[in-house]
Amino acid sequence: MKARGRLTAGRAVALPVARASVLAALLTLSLLLVAALATLSLGRLGIAPADLLGALTRGATGKQAFVLERLRGPRLVVAVGTGAALGLSGALFQTVTRNPLASPDVIGLNAGAGAGAAVVVLMLPGALPAPLGALLGAVLAMALVYGATGTGFRNPGRLIVAGIGVNAIAIAFTHYVVYAVERDKASVLTAYVNGSLAARSWEHALTVWVVLLAVTPLVALLSGRLTIAEMGDELAASLGAEPVRTRTAAVVLSVVLSAAAVAVAGPIAFVALTAPQIARRLTRLPGPHLTLSALAGALLLVLADLAAQQSPLPVNLPVGVYTLAVGGLYLGYLLVREWKKGTL
Repeated sequence: MKARGRLTAGRAVALPVARASVLAALLTLSLLLVAALATLSLGRLGIAPADLLGALTRGATGKQAFVLERLRGPRLVVAVGTGAALGLSGALFQTVTRNPLASPDVIGLNAGAGAGAAVVVLMLPGALPAPLGALLGAVLAMALVYGATGTGFRNPGRLIVAGIGVNAIAIAFTHYVVYAVERDKASVLTAYVNGSLAARSWEHALTVWVVLLAVTPLVALLSGRLTIAEMGDELAASLGAEPVRTRTAAVVLSVVLSAAAVAVAGPIAFVALTAPQIARRLTRLPGPHLTLSALAGALLLVLADLAAQQSPLPVNLPVGVYTLAVGGLYLGYLLVREWKKGTL
């Protein structure tokens, strides 16, 4: 039922349904659908919009079947799922740390997950599934950051500094694995360091979407406590939100989402950082904005991949290069803003 601007289901789930959030979500979803249509329609192998609906509903044959079933269809589904997972992961992390500069990629989680996946795939082929290797790498990176700060996630400045260090170590280790251990597979470096959606399959899509659909109900159960957690630990504890447990649960879910994204697309940078900030600026309301962050993440990654596919450059750059360029500029803006506010 609807009560006080929230959609509730019993006592466990309470999701914000403010008008601004609904309008922003509808706008973002509309833009995502337009970007998806452009992804399938543009270019030499694109399917004309007039023929696309028929190909989707009545079945595709020939070139249309190749584009939808093997070339762009799986890639688009992976992009949407990966972007949503990264956006949701970033929203969780920024909420519990109360820090707009904190996200899985900035503090080293994505790089750690990429290093873990690279070890499993290249050094220990067949020993563990790539998603499990990515999860273990992300957890290890998280543990290093947590221990290096000396105060857990309470000090934003220390969190960023420790995260940058862990991020650099993880990337250096990934370079070592690809270049020194598996020199003949050096091309894999592109996917594991920059992130790529090229040659994605329905198996990749299934991996990220299974994790996303499994984690989403848990995030919904946590959403009410996350809203209270933004007010500070002392107030959250007085309201029964158990801030320590809430923070731990949110971080674990963030790591799982980030690991799933890295497992299928590599450590794509800055989507997790920018998507929650876009969600906040679209609504200008307090709150974690989890659904809108997921939609914004999906839109960002689909647009970046569209640019990667249709770029006039003579070299086909991976999608992570585009998100890195845009996100790096945005990170610089956030750093300057937080420095002026005295929070760094």
